[in-house]
Amino acid sequence: MTDEKKRLLVIDDEENMRHMLSSMMSHTGYDVETAKDGIDGLEIIDRAKNDGRHFDFILCDIKMPRMDGMEFLKEGKEKLSGTTVIVMSAYGTIDSAVEAMKLGAYDYISKPFKADEIKLVLEKASERDMLKTENLYLRNRIQTIETCYSFHDITAKSRSMQEVFKLAEKAAKFATTVLITGGSGTGKELIARGVHRMSSRAEKPMVPVNCGGIPEALMESEFFGYKKGAFTDAKTDKKGLFEEADGGTLFLDEIGELPVSMQVKLLRVLQENEVRAVGDVKTRKIDVRIIAATARNLEDEVKKGRFREDLFYRLNVLAIKLPPLKDRTEDIPVLCERFMDMYNSRFGRHVRSISPSAMDLFFRHDWPGNIRELENAIERAIVLADEDELLPEHFPGLSPTVSRNGHSSGLFENQESEGPSFSLKIAREELERKMIIKALVETKGNRTHAARLLEISHPSLLSKMKAYEIDL
Repeated sequence: MTDEKKRLLVIDDEENMRHMLSSMMSHTGYDVETAKDGIDGLEIIDRAKNDGRHFDFILCDIKMPRMDGMEFLKEGKEKLSGTTVIVMSAYGTIDSAVEAMKLGAYDYISKPFKADEIKLVLEKASERDMLKTENLYLRNRIQTIETCYSFHDITAKSRSMQEVFKLAEKAAKFATTVLITGGSGTGKELIARGVHRMSSRAEKPMVPVNCGGIPEALMESEFFGYKKGAFTDAKTDKKGLFEEADGGTLFLDEIGELPVSMQVKLLRVLQENEVRAVGDVKTRKIDVRIIAATARNLEDEVKKGRFREDLFYRLNVLAIKLPPLKDRTEDIPVLCERFMDMYNSRFGRHVRSISPSAMDLFFRHDWPGNIRELENAIERAIVLADEDELLPEHFPGLSPTVSRNGHSSGLFENQESEGPSFSLKIAREELERKMIIKALVETKGNRTHAARLLEISHPSLLSKMKAYEIDL
């Protein structure tokens, strides 16, 4: 029982039964009201509702004058939403019990009954209500987590990626040009696809093109198409990538690889919203949204003269920067679970978990290949593993980051700092944060056990998790 009393309504035409149940259940801790029949019961329920009160349970006799228990269930169907009704009868049969259940009753008890019997029935009903409430909370919590921690095909818990998701959602609402930057394997194309799918252009195509994969001599015809007879092998008209993406999105991956000669032509398309096929004398208006991505630092490329400054500013309308995996280690367990599910399904395997020592290795690895490297490591490990748990030996290619002084770093160093820090406060906070994450991984998210490992109280652990924005 909680500190707030549960409200119980007893409906019975026998005054002695009402008095006995009221006295017994009041001593048990219920706030009890009584009614002499179904009509009286419905009136009491209406008054309680008007006063902002709600009955948790109703004990209702079946045989009563004016309105019996079955009629009460029928008439009060809408009013009884969220209330557990238990029917009682001295003339009970299986048929009447089944009929009462069909009308919404939770349980049925035959008179005469012992005090312990009615208490047990109410305890069972109370436990059921508690489970329903917990299930509803967990369902809402899962939905909230899925909403907050995912962006289409991308799942992440780290604060840095939450900011990326928010920015990407904003970008999806407008047809503005987007520039996505980040290292190889950080998920730039996944973000681009998410922006496209959330936009008003989702029904139209998204055409991806790797700017570094097209020979320079063929770039113009690939992007803008060509007319029949424009050159020797042009035997028919051919649409270019811009026309294929008309009404939708053109994703220019590795835009930093684009040669300067093509950068001039791309800039004109972005400014004029029109293309001219090779061999044609006319231009054609297009409606294409550009999302570009690069692993290069375009500002440095501009300074070195390898990328046009005017094109950079034309592309850099809304910039989304993806952090490397080593700077968001909170996301590693989530990503591992996703990749394990994917490759278990693909290969027909049943690998269930990653050992704490292997996960510790993940936290200490530098991940130069980012998410792609992690995915490849999980795929390879699932192929190699004979057990249902992945162990360090299943990841022979991984090694802890080695710092300049030759010591292994990662779990016990501040990976986010750009240079040496001598602040004991910062070092202590970073160490504390990493140890909490390590304990949660070791206990597979069991916070009570993690608090015991860390030798702190459970409330203290929850407080620190909130302060450090840890959600494992």
